[in-house]
Amino acid sequence: MDELKYGTRNKHGDYLPNKYLSYSPFFLSPVKARAILSWTKGYLIGWNTLFFASALLWYAFVLPEREVMATLQWGWTLKLFAMNWGAIFLFYGFFELRYYRMQVQERRFKYNPKFPAEQPSQVFWFRSQNWDNALRSMLVTVPLGTLVEIFALWMMASGKVPVVDFADNPVWIAVHVLLSPLIHETHFFAIHRTMHIEPFYKWVHKLHHNSVNPSPWSSLSMHPVEGTAYFAEILWHLVLFSNPFLLVLQWNTAAFAAAVGHLGFDRLEVTEDKALTSHAYGHYLHHKYFVVNYCDDGILPLDRWFGCFHDGSPEAEERMKERVRARKAKLAEKAARKAAKATPAE
Repeated sequence: MDELKYGTRNKHGDYLPNKYLSYSPFFLSPVKARAILSWTKGYLIGWNTLFFASALLWYAFVLPEREVMATLQWGWTLKLFAMNWGAIFLFYGFFELRYYRMQVQERRFKYNPKFPAEQPSQVFWFRSQNWDNALRSMLVTVPLGTLVEIFALWMMASGKVPVVDFADNPVWIAVHVLLSPLIHETHFFAIHRTMHIEPFYKWVHKLHHNSVNPSPWSSLSMHPVEGTAYFAEILWHLVLFSNPFLLVLQWNTAAFAAAVGHLGFDRLEVTEDKALTSHAYGHYLHHKYFVVNYCDDGILPLDRWFGCFHDGSPEAEERMKERVRARKAKLAEKAARKAAKATPAE
């Protein structure tokens, strides 16, 4: 495909999509019915459909009866871990193999023109971003995330929190399903924005940001503290009158959606004339600039409300720079006052 039909390359070789990022049409003015219908279609039929289908499979074939989960046993917990581990390995590995190892579409639509393998660095295990990210994801974050999931399932099954079944209140369950992405994006924004505050950034989140040029394996390459906090979004279901299926849906949404934000390509070519839109540009800009787009806005324009939204336009770039300059000036002023107080009077 000709990438220049959909975007341009700047002087550094970075790919810039023609269309700037936007928020949910519910928060645009004027509100347009056609835009809302188009957004709703994409919300219901797309990546969220995949997350929902995977949760159905997990609920039908992986989770045992609640009576079994009421007791912490090796059998069902190890089975759940094996399925989580295997599914993430296959899902993430597919994108890594096809677009980063085999490079089936070369550099077309790739935001950063370089591949991580071309940029070895001492900050990564074995000086390899690919190996570092994959090992941290599979050996650290997935096991910790599964432990959080096991704990939450056990709390539900053992009767320590209220559980609502579909037969009891189908409307409430349906609302839960539809709002699962909202829970994900709200929780992610909260913990992600917190991780950018010192000392959390230096001691925890910086590890994830070593991958300035992210790939799918970068998604769950996190410090253990961040990995646990990330998957802790499922704990909201312990107070939302939920059930094991909805909890698994939330876990799968968090697990698989992370890869979507780190694909590194604007479009994924399927055939010579067809491609899937990745929706990865917003999070790519976050990895590039660090101080924007803390959440992949879906329903709520959280980044806009908190003044850190970057839509990819030159105007947004200037606003970001101005915000950074103002913050540096404020910190410099604060440091000067502190130094003045520490200097003894003559």
